[in-house]
Amino acid sequence: MRKLLIITAAAITLTGCSTITETVRGPELAPVAYPATLVPVSQVYGREEAARPASANSLWRTGARTFFGDQRARRIGDILTVNINIDDRAQTQNSTNRTRSNETSGGISNFFGLENSLGRAFPGGFDPQNLVGVQGESTANGSGAINRSERVELTIAAVVTDVLSNGNMVIQGRQEVRTNRELRELTVAGIVRPEDITAANTINHTQIAEARISYGGRGDVSRMQATPAAQSLVERFSPF
Repeated sequence: MRKLLIITAAAITLTGCSTITETVRGPELAPVAYPATLVPVSQVYGREEAARPASANSLWRTGARTFFGDQRARRIGDILTVNINIDDRAQTQNSTNRTRSNETSGGISNFFGLENSLGRAFPGGFDPQNLVGVQGESTANGSGAINRSERVELTIAAVVTDVLSNGNMVIQGRQEVRTNRELRELTVAGIVRPEDITAANTINHTQIAEARISYGGRGDVSRMQATPAAQSLVERFSPF
């Protein structure tokens, strides 16, 4: 238990240091690495074959890509271009008006002869025929409207990280751009079919299954636009 507390305290300290450093120096770019952390998959990396000597009286090396061959991505580690063109609009309007009222009454004529004794207990008057009376009324009015418009037009290069048994490929891509003290990050991941990849080795985002597209950023501007943490907690858990 003590060891766990020490590890937790160390993690909190490192996180705090990272936040302080980012506040002072601005966001740092992530190191360039194989994008396997976007969508964890089981990957098998094969060893590269040694270069084979050219055959006698041949201008081409055995196993090299030919000029007229298919250059589309099809193996782990190949790169393809993803065209993201999102232009979505949604408009919804709902209105609810509900009213309900009810009334219930009940009495008792005989109850082991105790109905007369109850009359003495209530000097102000007691009527056994109107022993119980319940009335209720509820009214609810509600209205809501959604008017959303989104437009994102970007291009990103993705890497094939896995090839499924049916030939479909898992792709992942990440792009970071830093301008002054603001960092913009674009990530894309999903599953594509080889036949959907064009001859120019590109694919549209609408042809990606299980697509995960994220476009955001962090830095001074994003931090000023974000709601303070304390206010977010109050708004989320407030019962009123």
